[in-house]
Amino acid sequence: MNIILLEHIEKVGAKHEVVKVKDGYGRNYLIPKGLAIVANKPNLARLEGLKKQSAKKEGALVATYKELAAKLQGVTLKIAAKAGDTGRLFGSVGSQHIVKALAENGVEVDKRIVEMPEEVKELGNYTAIVKFHPEVQTEVAFEVVPESGE
Repeated sequence: MNIILLEHIEKVGAKHEVVKVKDGYGRNYLIPKGLAIVANKPNLARLEGLKKQSAKKEGALVATYKELAAKLQGVTLKIAAKAGDTGRLFGSVGSQHIVKALAENGVEVDKRIVEMPEEVKELGNYTAIVKFHPEVQTEVAFEVVPESGE
């Protein structure tokens, strides 16, 4: 079955691409969820209009994301965590901690777009990557410090 993707789908194809998928996957999942439409003559004719319309929206989104990325340049987030005497954390610092610290700096992001470097289980300086868009991603430095009150 040939379909036109309306969203980027990992391991299937990019947005507005015509791809061949198994009939059941297309009919039972992609089309009902609004992720794709059947690649027939009327829809193929509409495809060019969809691309132009999407390009305008995409340009505005990318500009907004670039502003947010510029806002984060040079900012070092401080994340307080409970730690032992050796500097080892009781638990770990995850993407939700980064999202909370970013929100305090006036940047609202979803935790799914924050990519952590590795497991953060000790005090110190680290760098996370915030992937706003495939074209716009920025590195955010953060420092894990012990909670005050120890």
